[in-house]
Amino acid sequence: MTEAAKPAFPAMSIAQAHALLTQPGTPLEVGEEAVRGIPMKVWKNAPPTLREVYALGEPFGPRDHLVFEDERATVASFRKAVSKFAHQLIADGVKPGDRVAVIMRNVPEWPVAFWAGVLVGAIVTPLNAWWTGSELEYGLKNSGTSIAVMDIERYERVREHLDACPDIRKIYVSRAREEINDPRVASVESVIGGTNDWAALPEAPPPNMTFGPDDDVAIFYTSGTTGHPKGAVISHRNIISNILNSASAQARAFLRRGEAPPLPDPAAPQKAFLISVPFFHATGCFAIMIPSLMGGGKIVMQRRWDADQALPLIAKERVTHFGGVPTIAWQVLEHPKVDDYDLSSVEGVSYGGAPAAPELVKRIKARFPTAAPGQGWGMTETSATAISNGSEDYERKPASCGVPSATGEVKIVDDKGNELPAGEVGELWYKGPIVVRGYWQNPQASAETFIDGWVKTGDLAKVDDEGFVYIVDRAKDMLIRGGENIYCVEVENVLYDHPAVMDAAVIGKAHVQLGEEPLAVVHLKPGMKATNDELRHFVAQKLAAFKVPVEVIFWPETLPRNANGKIVKKELKKQLETPEF
Repeated sequence: MTEAAKPAFPAMSIAQAHALLTQPGTPLEVGEEAVRGIPMKVWKNAPPTLREVYALGEPFGPRDHLVFEDERATVASFRKAVSKFAHQLIADGVKPGDRVAVIMRNVPEWPVAFWAGVLVGAIVTPLNAWWTGSELEYGLKNSGTSIAVMDIERYERVREHLDACPDIRKIYVSRAREEINDPRVASVESVIGGTNDWAALPEAPPPNMTFGPDDDVAIFYTSGTTGHPKGAVISHRNIISNILNSASAQARAFLRRGEAPPLPDPAAPQKAFLISVPFFHATGCFAIMIPSLMGGGKIVMQRRWDADQALPLIAKERVTHFGGVPTIAWQVLEHPKVDDYDLSSVEGVSYGGAPAAPELVKRIKARFPTAAPGQGWGMTETSATAISNGSEDYERKPASCGVPSATGEVKIVDDKGNELPAGEVGELWYKGPIVVRGYWQNPQASAETFIDGWVKTGDLAKVDDEGFVYIVDRAKDMLIRGGENIYCVEVENVLYDHPAVMDAAVIGKAHVQLGEEPLAVVHLKPGMKATNDELRHFVAQKLAAFKVPVEVIFWPETLPRNANGKIVKKELKKQLETPEF
């Protein structure tokens, strides 16, 4: 189709696209159902539980599924390892509802432990591999974990805390170089062997357990930027609804450009994902790991994000999708050797968790002309991405995180709970089948955050007349300068527009009379230069004078982030208080 023959974009509205996608008899048909007593829109034809999702991977047995350095497992060999470990958990006395903790960096044993726990009816409890020993102790005790599966690095970190966790009966440790002298400890390899040995494991059907869509299947802990992390209790329906949200967003993009969405094709070329977010984060687990098995995809793992390693991996493994946070996309695009590798396999570059410069979508399209760029918004409490923006919509509205799916609802409310009209800034509330039921053993926090199926996100946002959501800031991070509200994200987005800026964060600097003033911390792209005056002038051309940073500090490396890829402003402030600054 020539440019002249293409229909004007958008060919139909969001509402029209959703109506077509969700009409009766379609795979994405929407109905209404009471979920934990609350009426809400649901995907009528969704697999009821993750057991059925797991079964969908079986036809893809010969395909590579997990790749990590010199280790490789097919879908079939992976499923053998899962079944073997699941039966071992049953032998260890694990019963439905027991908590099985997974505490590892991204290695092939992580998804084995997760799926094994799911198939025996346990509540799988991934803990943050970046946590300290005392933080891991908190997670183990708070969840009441009975079986823990961890890698040797995490075991060394937490072993002095294990006696304080009375519910733990057994610990499986992977990748230990020598035997551990503790009667509670066994090696993962003693059960399933190393990754390259899984193909030799005997065939064994998964345990025959029965559970329902709204049964608890996982506890994922929030980032814990204030106080103790809270454990979001996640159901089968939460995770599966999120997967269908993603499928519907992709189909919506075709309809919006006037094309019919392609039908599912098991014989289509394999999708391959370079994993750049941890499995213990909802995005890594629910948006990448689980759908990859469901569709016979390949997951290519790095020990940690490294752009120098990523480029040859994308070329060698014919990676179709990568991303995570905007910085990862920038580092690939700005890499001095990006043109030395065949990256023609890339079909999608998606990210979230941080502001992205509008320029980024243009750069992605210039470098990967056939790729669909995308970004989104979500949180642990919404089981990963809840609002998404991709393809032409993202090119048209790069500052927006997008729109909810046909089963999701958003509203903007003021501090009294009143809904605000389009264009007004208030707190973003979200409702849909991806919203978790509450926090583990924390009724007070649950009651404060979840109201009649809505989750109060704590994010300040606005919605335009087409329904596109714009995140303005985290409510608790908003600065107040002499009585004037300054939304940090607004200033950060302007800084990201500057061609030299790769990373940016705006934080408060104490002021005797004004209370606080905006201070910017930036990391520049390789080989680029900028000055304090230049960046302040750049912001002043686009924003009111009171929003202009009083100072710009140039950071020598990527800004500090948590495991989910979000810039940790508390850590940034702490480092700025050291003598060298």
